[in-house]
Amino acid sequence: MSKLFIIPGSLVTFQSLKDRSLKLIFETGEPTPDQMAGVQYVLQTEGWIAFAPDELKEKEKDLLKSLKSDYDDTGKSKAQRLRGVLYRCWEQKPEGYEVSDDHYNHYLEKIITHYKNKLD
Repeated sequence: MSKLFIIPGSLVTFQSLKDRSLKLIFETGEPTPDQMAGVQYVLQTEGWIAFAPDELKEKEKDLLKSLKSDYDDTGKSKAQRLRGVLYRCWEQKPEGYEVSDDHYNHYLEKIITHYKNKLD
Protein backbone atom coordinates (compact mmCIF):
# COMPACT_ATOMS: atom_id res chain seq x y z
CA MET A 1 0.00 0.00 0.00
CA SER A 2 1.25 3.48 -0.84
CA LYS A 3 1.78 5.76 2.13
CA LEU A 4 0.30 8.65 0.15
CA PHE A 5 -3.40 9.18 0.54
CA ILE A 6 -5.45 12.09 -0.71
CA ILE A 7 -8.70 13.05 0.96
CA PRO A 8 -10.79 16.19 0.56
CA GLY A 9 -11.28 18.23 3.69
CA SER A 10 -11.05 21.63 5.30
CA LEU A 11 -8.56 23.12 7.72
CA VAL A 12 -10.71 23.88 10.76
CA THR A 13 -8.26 25.29 13.26
CA PHE A 14 -4.65 25.33 14.37
CA GLN A 15 -2.82 25.65 17.64
CA SER A 16 0.66 27.06 18.23
CA LEU A 17 2.66 24.78 20.52
CA LYS A 18 5.45 25.62 22.99
CA ASP A 19 8.21 24.48 20.65
CA ARG A 20 6.85 26.82 17.93
CA SER A 21 5.43 23.92 15.94
CA LEU A 22 1.78 23.78 14.90
CA LYS A 23 -1.06 21.40 15.56
CA LEU A 24 -3.36 21.42 12.53
CA ILE A 25 -6.90 20.06 12.70
CA PHE A 26 -8.73 19.05 9.53
CA GLU A 27 -12.27 17.79 9.00
CA THR A 28 -13.31 15.56 6.12
CA GLY A 29 -16.49 14.11 4.81
CA GLU A 30 -17.12 10.42 5.39
CA PRO A 31 -13.99 8.65 4.11
CA THR A 32 -14.06 5.74 1.70
CA PRO A 33 -12.62 2.47 3.02
CA ASP A 34 -9.42 3.13 0.99
CA GLN A 35 -9.07 6.62 2.44
CA MET A 36 -9.60 5.30 5.96
CA ALA A 37 -6.99 2.61 5.37
CA GLY A 38 -4.61 5.34 4.19
CA VAL A 39 -5.18 7.36 7.34
CA GLN A 40 -4.60 4.34 9.57
CA TYR A 41 -1.51 3.29 7.60
CA VAL A 42 0.27 6.61 8.15
CA LEU A 43 -0.92 7.28 11.70
CA GLN A 44 2.00 8.41 13.91
CA THR A 45 4.46 8.61 10.99
CA GLU A 46 6.36 11.65 9.80
CA GLY A 47 5.88 13.07 6.33
CA TRP A 48 4.68 16.00 4.27
CA ILE A 49 1.40 17.87 4.47
CA ALA A 50 -0.06 19.41 1.33
CA PHE A 51 -3.24 21.41 1.11
CA ALA A 52 -4.85 22.91 -1.96
CA PRO A 53 -8.23 24.66 -2.12
CA ASP A 54 -8.91 22.99 -5.49
CA GLU A 55 -8.80 19.33 -6.49
CA LEU A 56 -5.26 18.16 -7.23
CA LYS A 57 -4.28 17.55 -10.84
CA GLU A 58 -2.46 14.34 -11.84
CA LYS A 59 0.82 16.27 -12.23
CA GLU A 60 0.50 17.53 -8.65
CA LYS A 61 -0.35 14.04 -7.36
CA ASP A 62 2.72 12.65 -9.13
CA LEU A 63 4.88 15.34 -7.54
CA LEU A 64 3.53 14.49 -4.10
CA LYS A 65 4.23 10.79 -4.65
CA SER A 66 7.86 11.59 -5.54
CA LEU A 67 8.60 13.51 -2.30
CA LYS A 68 10.80 11.88 0.30
CA SER A 69 10.60 13.03 3.90
CA ASP A 70 13.69 13.85 5.90
CA TYR A 71 11.65 15.41 8.65
CA ASP A 72 13.80 15.94 11.73
CA ASP A 73 11.42 17.59 14.20
CA THR A 74 12.76 21.15 13.84
CA GLY A 75 16.44 20.27 14.06
CA LYS A 76 16.40 18.79 17.56
CA SER A 77 18.85 16.04 18.41
CA LYS A 78 17.45 12.59 19.14
CA ALA A 79 18.26 13.12 22.85
CA GLN A 80 16.38 16.44 22.86
CA ARG A 81 13.40 14.80 21.19
CA LEU A 82 13.41 11.96 23.74
CA ARG A 83 13.59 14.44 26.63
CA GLY A 84 10.70 16.40 25.11
CA VAL A 85 8.56 13.30 24.68
CA LEU A 86 9.25 12.13 28.23
CA TYR A 87 8.41 15.62 29.50
CA ARG A 88 5.07 15.55 27.68
CA CYS A 89 4.38 12.09 29.16
CA TRP A 90 5.11 13.49 32.64
CA GLU A 91 2.81 16.48 31.99
CA GLN A 92 -0.05 14.22 30.96
CA LYS A 93 0.55 11.46 33.52
CA PRO A 94 3.10 12.35 36.23
CA GLU A 95 2.84 8.91 37.90
CA GLY A 96 3.63 10.39 41.31
CA TYR A 97 6.70 12.36 40.19
CA GLU A 98 6.48 15.98 41.32
CA VAL A 99 9.50 17.04 39.25
CA SER A 100 9.85 16.21 35.55
CA ASP A 101 13.59 15.46 35.95
CA ASP A 102 12.79 12.63 38.39
CA HIS A 103 10.35 11.16 35.86
CA TYR A 104 12.93 11.60 33.07
CA ASN A 105 15.70 9.93 35.08
CA HIS A 106 13.46 7.00 36.03
CA TYR A 107 12.40 6.28 32.44
CA LEU A 108 15.83 6.89 30.98
CA GLU A 109 17.24 4.34 33.45
CA LYS A 110 14.54 1.87 32.33
CA ILE A 111 15.55 2.39 28.69
CA ILE A 112 19.25 1.94 29.52
CA THR A 113 18.57 -1.22 31.51
CA HIS A 114 16.41 -2.63 28.71
CA TYR A 115 19.23 -2.29 26.18
CA LYS A 116 21.97 -3.37 28.60
CA ASN A 117 20.06 -6.62 29.09
CA LYS A 118 20.28 -7.26 25.35
CA LEU A 119 24.09 -7.24 25.43
CA ASP A 120 26.12 -10.46 25.52
